[in-house]
Amino acid sequence: MLTRRHFATAMIALIAAPAIASAQGTMPSASQIERRLEAGPSRRLRPEQRVTVREFKRRPELRRMAPSIDIQAINFEFGSAGVPNSQYHKVEQIADALKRVLRRRPGSQFLIEGHTDAVGSAASNQVLSERRAESMKRVLVRRFRIPARVLETVGYGEEFLLVPTQNENWENRRVTFRRIDDFVR
Repeated sequence: MLTRRHFATAMIALIAAPAIASAQGTMPSASQIERRLEAGPSRRLRPEQRVTVREFKRRPELRRMAPSIDIQAINFEFGSAGVPNSQYHKVEQIADALKRVLRRRPGSQFLIEGHTDAVGSAASNQVLSERRAESMKRVLVRRFRIPARVLETVGYGEEFLLVPTQNENWENRRVTFRRIDDFVR
C-alpha cells in the first residue's frame, strides 16, 4: 500500500535524481579545459630548478603549481579502470583541448593523474589509479590521435581525495590533467 510518506519519498527521489546525475555528468567544454591548461603556473621555476618527470610526480608542492583540471564527468565505475565507449564524447572534449594547446604550444607536456576513492586496500587502489590514467592515455592516443610522447601518467590511489571520506564516493574516482612543461627538463 502506498502511503503519503512513501509517495512523498518517491517524488523527492524522482526530482532529485536528475540533479544528482547531472552533477556527476557535468563535463567542462573543450574551451574550459583549454583555458585551465594554458594558464600560467602559480609560480615560475628557474631553468636550474626544473626536475625530471619522475621527480615532478613525487612532489605535491610542484604539482599544485601546475595548471590543472579535474575531470569528474568521466566517472569510473567502482573498481574499474576502463573508459566506456559511451564516455568517448567526453574524452573528445579533452582531446580537442589538448590539440588546441599543442597547436599554440608545441612543446607542451601533460600529466594524467588517476585517482580512486578510499574503499579497498591502499595497494589495490594504487594499482587501480595507475590503470585509470593509462586507460585514459590509451583512448586519447588510439582514438583521438594525441601523440603519446606528450602524455605522462601516474596513479595516486586514494592519496589525494577530493572528498575526505572512507566511504565510496564518485567524486574521488577521477582523472586530473596537468600541463607540466614549465616544470620538467
